Parts: sequence; structure tokens; C-alpha cells
Amino acid sequence: MQPYDLIVIGSGPGGQRAAIQGAKAGKRVAVVEKQAAIGGVCINTGTIPSKTMREAVLHLSGFYSKSFYGSNYNVKENVTMADLNFRVQRVIENEVAVTQDQLKRNGVDVIHGFGKFIDGHHLRVENGNGYADLEGQYFVIATGTKPAVNSKVPINGRNIISSDQILTMPQIPRTLIVVGGGVIGVEYACMFATLGVRVIIVEKRPRLLEFADTEMVEALTYHMRDHRATLRLNEEVESVEETPEGKVAANLVSKKRINGDALLYAIGRQGNVDKLDLAATGIESDDRGRIKVDADYRTTQAHIFAVGDVIGFPSLASVSMEQGRIAAARAFGLQVHTDPESYPYGIYTIPQISFIGKTEEQLTDADVPYEVGVAYYREIARGQISGHTDGRLKLLFHRETLELLGVHIFGEDAAELLHIGQAVFKLKGKITYFINTVFNYPTLAECYKTAAFNGLNRLG
Repeated sequence: MQPYDLIVIGSGPGGQRAAIQGAKAGKRVAVVEKQAAIGGVCINTGTIPSKTMREAVLHLSGFYSKSFYGSNYNVKENVTMADLNFRVQRVIENEVAVTQDQLKRNGVDVIHGFGKFIDGHHLRVENGNGYADLEGQYFVIATGTKPAVNSKVPINGRNIISSDQILTMPQIPRTLIVVGGGVIGVEYACMFATLGVRVIIVEKRPRLLEFADTEMVEALTYHMRDHRATLRLNEEVESVEETPEGKVAANLVSKKRINGDALLYAIGRQGNVDKLDLAATGIESDDRGRIKVDADYRTTQAHIFAVGDVIGFPSLASVSMEQGRIAAARAFGLQVHTDPESYPYGIYTIPQISFIGKTEEQLTDADVPYEVGVAYYREIARGQISGHTDGRLKLLFHRETLELLGVHIFGEDAAELLHIGQAVFKLKGKITYFINTVFNYPTLAECYKTAAFNGLNRLG
């Protein structure tokens, strides 16, 4: 039986960072990965493939050049799934190689197979060659999630698919039904709409992306509708069926019927805990496979931690990485600091949404006296040069102290642009920082100065 100081189950973002942190502390570390390729859902079917596909869509469609060269402009006629897959597979291969190299350079053992707890300190790893038993002082569960299933939606991998099966679609549909108005559903809806697909989103809530700022979501909603996407809000799917003609029909609770060439079911994900046998450790998961942890990511067993999507919201790769680092550091008593209040959010719709801090709704509910400063991409020279004229940047700040309370961006490169505001927010800076700072010209970063002037002008 092989003894380890730390055994990490899952090689996604959270597991990878936990393993490397443990190795850098001089500990003997093993990563157990059930798939042949490491990297988890993030690299192989989730974050990296979807964001790469988005770049391929924007490039091949010539989306941001149409305002200059006409609505018929594109880089390639009749974009196919093979075109999108070509770029995606190249990026996946590179990211897998980079991750393998990082683990190898840090002396982390990678063991392929399904991990199953024997008891609180022993794990059995089974694969096609048999099994091996491992002994661990500490464990980090970073097994991620899988698409939730619904008996009313017969996933077949062809024209009724989950988000993990997008790239296996045989062809780009003319009409796509997207069930679910969360991050995954909306991101893919935007991509296909950009390719000219008629997209229909079915969402049971009254708006998309309920955790994001209302104004930014309204801007995205307008943009999607302007590109012929249909939003069926306050609607719920009762059943899905494949028609004799090989198409798909979604029957709604309201008795409406929506027809399409394909359907993407993107409602919720389920924690990958089925084969772990958590009961052998005394740990429990909820009905969605999520494991409850404390502020240090410890489970009910002090030597077993859980990080990433398997513990639930916010289910961001960036946050999973930080959770993995913190968990391994806590296990070995290392002094590290993190601040969940300053974690940024990036949603890769078209255009993007990214934010940090409070929303207007949250500040209003908390009776905080705040003011707003807004800048529009179309007012910024770089926005005109790049064709990114649909975006806007909003600063929320305290009316009396001028402290920055939130940054909300809708527009291309929002996820990159946010980090300027993140630094000021993290350091509890004031909106006057942007007034007194020189930004490169022409850049979208100038939005910060324009929004700051706009906000201060509102104070009278």
C-alpha cells in the first residue's frame, strides 16, 4: 500500500492547484484521475472547449468586422462543426500537455482510475489493469460535476444533447432549442446565434442570469434578441421528444410546443460523487451531489477537503483553483490568505459580462448611499476601432466616501478589462483613482476614466 501525505481526487483546476500546492510544501502527493486525459471537465468538455469554440465562432463569422464590411462579411462560408472542433482540439491537446508537465515538474504522481474510499484514510483506485490501494494523511475531493439528467428529456447525443456533448453534434442546426437560462445555456445560445442559428431559450425564471446586475443582463437580452434569439421566460419544459422527421419538439407546461432541429439541455449539474463511496468516510452529499464544507473547505471529516464545482456555487474554474490552493495550504498549516469578496465573475456570452463587488439591487437592499458612473464603448476610440461598440462599463461607488463598491461590464474583453477595477476594489480604493490615472490611448481601459467622470458629475 502506497502512503501519501496528500491524495487529490480529480485533476481539474481545483485538484491540480491543490496537488501543486501540496508538492511545493515538500509533501508526497498523488492525483487520482478517472479519465485517460487529465484536466477534468474544465479542459476536456467544459471551460476550455466552450471558450475556444467561442473564439472560433467570432473569428470565422467575422462578427466584429460586419459593422465595417457589411452584414454579409465572414471569414468562412458555411461554418461546420468540424471547423469549430479543429481549433478546440488543438487547444485541448496543448492544455493537457501543459497540465501534465506542471504536475510532473512538481513531482506529483498521477494515477488513472476510479477512486473509491475504503475508509477515512484509504482509497482504492480501480482501472482496466486491476486496482491499487493508497493511504493518505489528507484528501482533497475535486471530482467536479456532470450534466444533470431529467427523465423528461431523453438525451441521445445527436440532436438532444447535454453541454458536455456540444462538440459531438454532427452538424450545426438551423434551429436550436436551449433549455436553461443559466451561464452554460446562455453562453452556447450566444455562440449559435452568432453563427446565424435561430435560437430559442426556455427559462422558468423571469430573467436570465439572476445573480448578475440587472442592467447588464438587460443589455445582453436586447443584444440576443437583436440577433434573432427568442427568449421564452417564465416557461418550463414538460417533455421533450424526437419527431418522426428526425427533429426535436419541446412541450411546455403552458401547453406551447417548440420545434427545432436540435435541443441543448442545460439545467443544472450533478456532483461526481456516485462512485466515491463517501459513506465509508462518514461524509454526506446532498441530492445534487454537492459536499458541504466550511470556510477552509474542510468536510465533516477534518482531514478531508472538497473544492470546486462539487461544493456548488460559484462553480468557476478560477475560483476552483483558489479553493484547491487554500485547501492544501490549510491541510499542512501554511499561512495563506484569500478574499472571496474580491473574486471576479466572467460570463463568456457575446458580448461578455464580467463583474466584481455589489450590484445595484444589493446596495439598495442594504440601504447603502451609492452613485453610478457609466461609460459606453461607442464613446471610446478603441471601441470604434475594434468594432466593439455595444459595450458599457458601470462603476458603483459610495456617495460620501467615494469608495468603489462594484464594477459591472457588458462588452467584448469585459473579463480582461475587469481586472483593473478588481485591483482598486480589492484595495478599497476610491473612484477618484480613475480620474487621476493615465490610461494608454486608445484602449478600452479609458472607460474607467469616462465612467468616473460621469459618476462624479452626478454628485452635483
